[in-house]
Amino acid sequence: MEPEAAPRASRLRYAGLLIGLLGLAALAGVVLHLGDVERFAELLRALAPAWLLLALLLQGGTYLSISTSWWTGLRHAGARHTLRELLPLALAKLFVDQSVPTGGFSGSAFLVAALARRGVPRPACVGALIVNLLGYYGAYLLAGLIGITLLWLRHELRTWMLVIAAASTLVALATPGAVWWLHKYGRGELDWLRRLPGVRSLLDAATEAPVDLRRHPRALLATAALNFAVIALDAATLWTMLHALGLGTPYAVVFPSFLLAMMITTVGAIPLGLGSFEATCVAALTLQGVPIEGALAATLLLRGCTTWLPMLPGLLLARHELRETPAASGDRAPSP
Repeated sequence: MEPEAAPRASRLRYAGLLIGLLGLAALAGVVLHLGDVERFAELLRALAPAWLLLALLLQGGTYLSISTSWWTGLRHAGARHTLRELLPLALAKLFVDQSVPTGGFSGSAFLVAALARRGVPRPACVGALIVNLLGYYGAYLLAGLIGITLLWLRHELRTWMLVIAAASTLVALATPGAVWWLHKYGRGELDWLRRLPGVRSLLDAATEAPVDLRRHPRALLATAALNFAVIALDAATLWTMLHALGLGTPYAVVFPSFLLAMMITTVGAIPLGLGSFEATCVAALTLQGVPIEGALAATLLLRGCTTWLPMLPGLLLARHELRETPAASGDRAPSP
C-alpha cells in the first residue's frame, strides 16, 4: 500500500471498529430489552465446563485443518513444510483476515509473505495460494448451498437471508476470479486492488504461480474438504455453546445460522464483523426457535472462543512474522 494510503486505511479500520462496538452494544440492549435479563444471567451461571472444553478442541481442529490445507497446496507446488511450522501461521492468518476484511485477500497475502520469508520460492507460495483460494471458496459455496437448503426445508428462509447469500456468492466468485486474472493477464486493469490493505504482495507475485497447479484435482478436492471442515467445526462450536447453556438445539438449525453470520462478515467492511456477525447469528437462531437470550449468550461465547481468545496470540505471531528479515535463500519476499 502506498504510504499516503496507510493512514487513511488505519482511520477507516478504527471507524469500522467503533461502528461495530456501537452496533454490538445496541444489539445487547435490544435483546435484553426484548428478552429476560434474569434468564440471560441464569443461562450463563449454568454453563457446563465439559462442553466448553469440547468447544476448544473443535477450534483446535480448525487450525489443524487450515494448516493441512496449506501443507497440501505447498506439497503440490513442490515445497516441503511441516504442519508444526504452519500451525502458528494459521493462527496469525486468522488475526489478519479478521482485522482487515478484504474477502480473504489480506490473510492470504500475509501468509504468502510469511512463507517467502521462510525461504519458500515465490511461485510455490502463490501456487499454494491459488489452490487454497479455489478450495476455500468452493467449500464456501457448497456450505452456502447447504445452509440455504436447510432454511428452505424448515420454511425459515427470508428475503434478507437470500440477499446476504447472494452478496457473499458474488464475493466467493470474484475473489478467486481476480487472482486467476492476475495470474493469467498480469496486473493491468486490476492494479486498483493495490489500494486494498494487504493485497500488494499478491499483485507483485501472482503472475509467478505455476500454471499447472490449477489442474490438480486431488489437491483442489483436498483443500476444499479441509476448508469445509473448518466451516463445519466453527458451526459445531456454536452448537456446543448452545448445549453448554442447556439448549439442545439441532445442528441443522445452528449450521445455517452460523453460515449467514459468516457471510455478513465476508461482505461487510467492519473489522472482525463486530456487531454484524452477532446480530445476524442471533436473528437467524431466534427465527428458528432458539430463545433470544440463549441465542445472544451462545453467540457471544462463540465469538469469545473463535475471535477474542486467539486475538492476542494471533497479533503477536503476525507482528513477529512481519518483523522477520527475509530468508537468505535468494528469493526476495513480497513487500508487506
